[in-house]
This record gives sequence, structure tokens and C-alpha cells, in this order.
Amino acid sequence: MLKDQQVGAVLPAQDIARARAYYSEKLGLEPENPDANDNLQYRCGNGTGFFIYQTSNAGTAKNTQIGWMVDDVAATVAELRDKGVKFEDYDFPGLKTENGIATMPDGEKAAWFLDSEGNILSLNQGI
Repeated sequence: MLKDQQVGAVLPAQDIARARAYYSEKLGLEPENPDANDNLQYRCGNGTGFFIYQTSNAGTAKNTQIGWMVDDVAATVAELRDKGVKFEDYDFPGLKTENGIATMPDGEKAAWFLDSEGNILSLNQGI
């Protein structure tokens, strides 16, 4: 029933104005509902999108909450770093980043960063 339906992510924000500024200035995204005060709706590639709503629970999840599929992780990381985005470094069994980028055993690449609200976001490049 749901397998052919579009899906979108939902992210929390403690400060919706701060989140709006971050997503605009750092990620180059503008909300579809610029006049809203308590939520932000964004559209990305192929009709996908995500929603940000105001809540005091923002930043409490310790897992990746949204990810973008990109053609070149290294180039995208460099572009976002130029805008002030800071990438996470991890060193776990089976996952180690170098210069913010992890290469998975199958050759896929990934990088993670936190938004202004403490949400973990990722960039992913398939093989």
C-alpha cells in the first residue's frame, strides 16, 4: 500500500528562525511556505521534501535523520565547508571517516553534519 507513495522526512527545531537561516545560508534551501512561523516545508530533487517543525525535543536524536544522495560526496563536502558547514568525524568499528568522509566496504561514500538544531544530516554517494 505505501511502497509506491512519496515519502518525506520530518525534522525538529527548537528555534524555527535559526533553522530557516541555517538551511538558507548554509545549504541554499528556501522554504515553500516563507510566511509560516512554526514550520518550514522544503522541496528537493524528484519531488522529495522535508518538513521542519518547532519543538523543544530538537537535537535529542543520536541517529541520522535525513540524507541527500549526491553525485560526488567530496565535492559537496568541500562546497558546504566553504559555507561554514562542519562535518563530523567518526571512528567506530566498521566506520571511520577521513577528512569527514567515510568509504563503506562496498565503495559507497558518506559524510555527516549537524544542522543548527543538532539534527544529524548526511550526504551519500553510491557506487
